[in-house]
Amino acid sequence: MGADFVQFSLTPILIGSLAAIACALPGNFLLLRRQALIGDAISHVVLPGIVVAFLVTGTLAAVPMLLGAAAAAIVAVVLIEAIKRLGRIEPGAAMGVSFTFLFALGVLILEQTDTSSVHIDVEHALMGNLESLIWFRAEGWGSLFDPAALAALPEELIRLAVVALILSLLTWLFWRPLKISTFDEGFARGLGLPVGLIGFGLVVTAAVAAVAAFDAVGSIIVIAMFICPPAAARLMTNDLATQVGWSIVFAVLSAVLGYVLAGYGPLWLGASNAVSAAGMIAAVSGVILALACLFGPCRARVGVGAG
Repeated sequence: MGADFVQFSLTPILIGSLAAIACALPGNFLLLRRQALIGDAISHVVLPGIVVAFLVTGTLAAVPMLLGAAAAAIVAVVLIEAIKRLGRIEPGAAMGVSFTFLFALGVLILEQTDTSSVHIDVEHALMGNLESLIWFRAEGWGSLFDPAALAALPEELIRLAVVALILSLLTWLFWRPLKISTFDEGFARGLGLPVGLIGFGLVVTAAVAAVAAFDAVGSIIVIAMFICPPAAARLMTNDLATQVGWSIVFAVLSAVLGYVLAGYGPLWLGASNAVSAAGMIAAVSGVILALACLFGPCRARVGVGAG
């Protein structure tokens, strides 16, 4: 039983948890800045950028993927401005049209090109391939101390571990300027902090998290983890550090419970087939947010600034 868990379930759970943490960390600050939908936008824009980058370079290496996502983001900004100026419509509508158009364009490109060999297709773009990221060389818990077995870990696990560690370090290093510019932009400018650069850096870290997680867990989890764990954590406390801690707990809880329920929940209910792990993880994060809305101690004071 233990050997089967290590081989088939341990790495998908860890990958899902790391992806959730990587998205939740910047998601806290985007939420408090009233920019939570930027995470949603990034997850939509990433798709055509990654697909085009792969078609041009033939590789899923991190640098081409980030460059492709960055190029797609620039196209999105230009498109939004063009729609705003030419159509004279409000920014929210322009953003909605642009991101929907780019995501649909990415789906069309996927359908017309052969990218299935590297797990880039419409299904994987939405739900990732979490269930297939198993540890083939694992033979039990002892494999955690076997260099040969560790060398065969899924590369997605290594990549997301590195990204989650980097984002954690950046959050710690820039905690004070992030905190000040998030709650009082005018005061931050008075202190000489580069508010615009801080905001840009926050969006970049969110984009890095989205790109790192995209091919493993798909856009559904990326969108959910940017918003649901931070929003639920915000309803639990008015202290920023505690909120970030709660968001990490909720992110990991969503990943673990979601994966377990996706595999065993239908069997417990008498069904014969499992359901999508990505979809269940996102659903569990939504349930956690709903419970926080009903029972969170700060649900009536959500507009009060955190310390």
